[in-house]
Amino acid sequence: MAASYGGCGVTLALHPCWRKAGLPNDPREEEVGRLSGALSAAQIADGMNAAERNARRLLEDAETLLLARRFPSAASLAILSIEEAGKVSILRGLAVAKSAGDLAAAWKDYRSHTAKNVAWILPQLAASGARCLDDLRALYDETSDHPHVLDQLKQIAFYTDCLGQAHWTVPDEVVDGQLAEMLVGIARIFAKARVHSARAVELWIEHIGPCGSETPDG
Repeated sequence: MAASYGGCGVTLALHPCWRKAGLPNDPREEEVGRLSGALSAAQIADGMNAAERNARRLLEDAETLLLARRFPSAASLAILSIEEAGKVSILRGLAVAKSAGDLAAAWKDYRSHTAKNVAWILPQLAASGARCLDDLRALYDETSDHPHVLDQLKQIAFYTDCLGQAHWTVPDEVVDGQLAEMLVGIARIFAKARVHSARAVELWIEHIGPCGSETPDG
């Protein structure tokens, strides 16, 4: 059933874009046909390449808005680009998932804003002297608030809100050029013109798969 909005006869679900995206006829369905099972190496490579392309598109849009001095929108799109680029590492994890629980966790991360943006402080860590894996533990420290900081920043750069003691936040008043330029610069680091192949994913599964989800503590 196609949806009609506001009685104006707009049937978005009949638009070709809806079909191309593989969305259900009824847009009120909660899961909108989202996959949650295993993928082949070729399918994972396709997902990685789609994420890489979209991360670059979002970055290019953010750069355009930055030049136009539309700082809040530039910052928000830069954060979206960082999130999209973050899907690549999550798909690598999905490739070596060993159980239904592992698959469910990987897909949950894939659709979680904070799971996709954890690497955004990597440039800051590197600038602070991080040189080995142990120096990067903060990236995946579950007690760290940096993923939530970036997600909240994205929200206040997009929307007005009422916070604290009835304080109204306005994007233009919160996000300045310096902050927007910093975020666009971080997005440039992650949005690379890389191409992933099914063979590369197969090699990842072959060599990393045996390690499974083992932690450093064994």
